[in-house]
Amino acid sequence: MATRLTFHGGAGTGTGSNFLLDTGGTKILVDCGFFQGAMDGEEAKNKEKFPYNPKEVEALFITHAHLDHTGRIPLLVREGFRGTIYSTAPTKDLAELILRDGIDVHGREEGGRDGFYTHADVDRALSLWRAIPYHEEVVLGGGVTAELKNTGHILGSAMVECMRGGKTIVFTGDLGNTPDPILPDAEPLTRADYLVMEAVYGDRPHEDKETRREKLEDIIEEAVRAKGVLLIPAFSIERTQEMLFEIKTMVDERRIPHLPVFLDSPLAIRATGVYQKYRGFLKKSVGEGDAIFSFPGLTQTLTRDESSRIEKTPNPKIIIAGSGMSNGGRIVFHEKKYLADPTTILFLVGYQAPGATGRALEEGAREVDILGSRVRVRAQVKKVSGYSSHADMEGLLQFAVGVADTVKTVFVINSEPKTGAFFAQRLRDYVGIRAEAPQEGDSVELEF
Repeated sequence: MATRLTFHGGAGTGTGSNFLLDTGGTKILVDCGFFQGAMDGEEAKNKEKFPYNPKEVEALFITHAHLDHTGRIPLLVREGFRGTIYSTAPTKDLAELILRDGIDVHGREEGGRDGFYTHADVDRALSLWRAIPYHEEVVLGGGVTAELKNTGHILGSAMVECMRGGKTIVFTGDLGNTPDPILPDAEPLTRADYLVMEAVYGDRPHEDKETRREKLEDIIEEAVRAKGVLLIPAFSIERTQEMLFEIKTMVDERRIPHLPVFLDSPLAIRATGVYQKYRGFLKKSVGEGDAIFSFPGLTQTLTRDESSRIEKTPNPKIIIAGSGMSNGGRIVFHEKKYLADPTTILFLVGYQAPGATGRALEEGAREVDILGSRVRVRAQVKKVSGYSSHADMEGLLQFAVGVADTVKTVFVINSEPKTGAFFAQRLRDYVGIRAEAPQEGDSVELEF
């Protein structure tokens, strides 16, 4: 039987990663993520049954902890998956935080009921979960072996390299935007017969690291001069820690005035603790001790009562909160309060999916719906892509060049349709690689 790869999510869209490799001797899943964004009923897909039998799957490899790569794991277990889940140890810990946080979020969205899964479903998933280090060989059925390699995207992120009979297929997961201030660079890839490759930013470059740092410094100083509020919607994992580390560096070097900084996200606060726990996964240059993300003026607001008191602190101030796309979390309460104020600056530091409130703000909306109200937008909206934890177009191309001599096909995934098509064409034109941009549900036969 020929090996078949089917794209059950994360193809033709940036979210919902879910790829099934069926060799005839074993079935392997890579990622099992939530669909996110309000366009074309994307999130409604999360309630649909899987188009394959989870009971037949031997192993699930998780590339990293973000919800669009992990969010449907409890549902997979609920539908009968009893294989082994593999990831790095930080990914396991971070995924548990995200999945348990999701119970509260989606329960509220469903009117107080368990919207998608329960704590018992998460417990069952964790009982099947095995944390492994980078480069440890995992022996699977049908003569397949697999190992994880660092991608520099978030703490513990990995690509999955599957091997059989001298052939290799690599699932990149999300590739990091290197050099990162706190994470090691992604490992280069020198050989693959097939490459399943993300391209979130496959059609555009990022600012360089010095430019992005200067922009952040300038924006903080502008907020101070205006005596306004700087709102930073940030993903709880990686983006938040990167923001804290950058601001700490500016404070330590006395490059910005002293002002209150609030980390107003329980998930981000707990995730930062995981970053502290797994210091060995960070760059050695980050430093030692317990204060790598702490500095004078920083307040972590874990409870709702603490969060509600932020407004009593006089301006100027910085509020960092989730969600990163402004489609939930505490940031929406702050946006509802402050977006109508022209002294407010909303600083977007990450990808904004189509249909998300953050995308509307990025595109210049003068009014947005927040918590059932129409909110006028008089705040300045600024964006920098250099803080993305995803590689940009040039970084992606350079990564693919490493396998140009061996790869038969590159499958471009985790991107909006136009971006995926553009990057696939770029690979064909500039690297001379056969590249395709599959859509959800597409299936291909591989010589593997």
